[in-house]
Amino acid sequence: MKGVATAYRRALRAQFSGRMLVLSLAPLLLSLLLWGVLLWLGLQPLLDWLHGLFSEYDAFQTSGNVLATLGLGMLKVMVVPLLAIALLLPLMIASALLFMGVAAMPAIEKHVGRAQFPRLEKKEGGSFAGSVAVNLGSTAVFAVLWLFTLPLYAIPPLAWLVQACLWAWVTSRVMSYDALAAHASPAERQDLMRRHRTALLAIGLATGLAGALPGIAWMGGAVLSVVLFPLLAMLSLWLYIMIFLFAGLWFQYYCLQALEELRGDGVARATV
Repeated sequence: MKGVATAYRRALRAQFSGRMLVLSLAPLLLSLLLWGVLLWLGLQPLLDWLHGLFSEYDAFQTSGNVLATLGLGMLKVMVVPLLAIALLLPLMIASALLFMGVAAMPAIEKHVGRAQFPRLEKKEGGSFAGSVAVNLGSTAVFAVLWLFTLPLYAIPPLAWLVQACLWAWVTSRVMSYDALAAHASPAERQDLMRRHRTALLAIGLATGLAGALPGIAWMGGAVLSVVLFPLLAMLSLWLYIMIFLFAGLWFQYYCLQALEELRGDGVARATV
């Protein structure tokens, strides 16, 4: 895990550089624009629709009984806002990850490659279309699995750990592709992801533990007031972008270092 620690230190130094902070503006502004409009136009209709659905199927009593059994009876009046948040949150995370992969990761790869690995040959094994496909497919699976784990919010520590594992999977899959898109060939990328699967998941899990916190905080904020939804949503988006930025740097440094070592091993074997 020495390479993981080295990449972490490099990412931490780069995270708060002026270049990286400016780079985070593109996915942040895209996310804020998208969700600002959606929440302004669609939040109240979503709440009204869910309220009508609960009333039609007498779900208020059922949900109230379940919460009372769990010792959370005081939350029964907030069940509709909480459900709305639970439905919106994975979509917000997915959009932030998509914007990060499309708008920021290519620039991160170019910056890290030029600054730290200038002699590393670019084999262009990835593509923009491939990045979008990996992002969309992975985040769709992530969103579905997220919804299936919603009952775990009744046990916050367990929800945090499970969602961190989901983050570990989606970030290791998406950001490994983006980190190696320009420099590695398809065969090299597959080889690296097989050899370094444990390390990549460890990086994803570490960032996932931080990434799961905004969602739990947002769910808790719903208890205060429905009026806080937009503010908490925008704050969460900013936190997600910063976490994704750090994760992108961490994956970038680790993957390019691993690629350099892989090629070095190949040259060494060829000369023996």
